[in-house]
Amino acid sequence: MPSDTLDIDERFKVLRIAQQQYYRASRAERGRLLDHLEALTGLHRKSLIRLLRGPCERTPRRAQRGRTYGAAVDDALRVIAEAHDYICAERLQPNLVAMAEHLERHGELVLNEALRADLGRISVSTVRRRLARLRQDEPRLKRRPHPPAARQVVPIRRIPWDEPEPGHFEADLVHHSGPEASGEYLHTLHLVDVTTGWSEAAAVLGRSYLVVRDGFLRCLARLPFAVREVHTDNGSEFFNAHMARFFGTHLRGAERSRNRPNHSNDARFVEHANGDLIRGHVGHGRLDTAAQAMLLNAIYDKLWLYHNLFQPVLRLQHKAPSADGQRTTRRFSPARTPFERLCAATVPGEGTPVLAEGVRQELEARRLATNPRALRRELHALLEELWRLPNATPGCTEDVFATLFDPSILEEGGGSPR
Repeated sequence: MPSDTLDIDERFKVLRIAQQQYYRASRAERGRLLDHLEALTGLHRKSLIRLLRGPCERTPRRAQRGRTYGAAVDDALRVIAEAHDYICAERLQPNLVAMAEHLERHGELVLNEALRADLGRISVSTVRRRLARLRQDEPRLKRRPHPPAARQVVPIRRIPWDEPEPGHFEADLVHHSGPEASGEYLHTLHLVDVTTGWSEAAAVLGRSYLVVRDGFLRCLARLPFAVREVHTDNGSEFFNAHMARFFGTHLRGAERSRNRPNHSNDARFVEHANGDLIRGHVGHGRLDTAAQAMLLNAIYDKLWLYHNLFQPVLRLQHKAPSADGQRTTRRFSPARTPFERLCAATVPGEGTPVLAEGVRQELEARRLATNPRALRRELHALLEELWRLPNATPGCTEDVFATLFDPSILEEGGGSPR
C-alpha cells in the first residue's frame, strides 16, 4: 500500500511552491504557513525556516560512502546462492550463516570469524544488489538452434475480394469466455468461403490440438465442395507441429496462408461473419461445459442449414476510387444465398460446375423440404435451452471426449479430460 507521507522530492517541491508566499507574508502569516507546512511535511519548524531561506534543492552528497563488505563476501554469496539454486534474497539472507557453515564442512567454502560476522549482519537489500551484479558476469549457455516456427513457412497474404473460385476459406476461433478469459471455455471454429459466403461452424471445448482438429473434421465432413485454401490468423492453435501434420494429411491439396501480425482485417470476411452469425446468435456470455458444447454443435447444424440455404448474402462486384479520389465506390451483385452462388460457380479455365450434380440435387431437395420459419423457431428454441444450462462448477472435470465428432481420435492417443 502507498504511504501517506511525502518523500524527500515531494517535500522539496512543496517548499518551492510555498517559498515565494513565505517571502511576501507578514510575521503572523509566516507563522500560520509554517504550521501548515510542519503538519504537511513532518519536518521540524527550524528545519523548514532554514530550507525556505535557501534554494529548496537537495544537497548532493559530498563524499561517497565506502564499501562495507569486501570481495570475500561476494565470493561467499556466489557459492551460497548457487547451493540454494539462486533463490530470492528474501529467502537467502536468513540462511547465509547456516549454509556457509554447512558448505565449510564439505570443503566448498573457507569461513572465518570476520566473514561469519559479515554474513550475519548483511541486509536483504544488499544481498539483492550484490547477487544482481555477480550474476551478470556469469557466462550464459548457448541457445540451441531452433527449427523455423510453424507459422514462418506459411506465406502472409490476403484472399482477394474478387476471388472467382469457391473453396478459399478464412478461418477463425471465436472465444466464448464471457467477461473474463480464465480457465477452459468454449470456442467456435468458424470457416467462411470468400467467394460464396458459405459458413461452417463447430464448437470446441478448449484450444488443444485434440479439439481443434476435431472441429476441422466436423466442418470438412459437412462441406459439399473442396477446400482450396485455408487462411487463418497467427494463433498457436493453428500453427503447431500437430496442425501442420493434420493439414498435410487431410487437406493435402489446399494452400495455407495467414494474416500479417496484428492485422485482423486481413481476414475481413470471417471477422464480419463472426459478429453477424456467431455473436449475433450465441452472444457474448460464457460457455464452458461439455453439455453446452454438444448443444451448441446441434445449434450450428440448424444454423448451417438456415444460413447457407436460406439467407441471401451480398458480394462485392466492383470497387474503384471516385473521380475526386476522396472515397471508394462499391457496387454489389444481387443478394443470393450461398447455395445459389455455389450452384452458379464454375472452375476457372474449365467451365465445369464446382458443385457435383448429385450433391446439388441432395441439397436442393433438402432446401425444398425445409420450412425456414419452423427452422428458425427450432434454432431459437435451442438457443434458449443453451442459456438455461448451468456453467461449469469449479473443481469439477469436464469430459472433452464427450464433445468429439470423430471417435477415431481416441484411438490415436493424446488429449485428456480437463
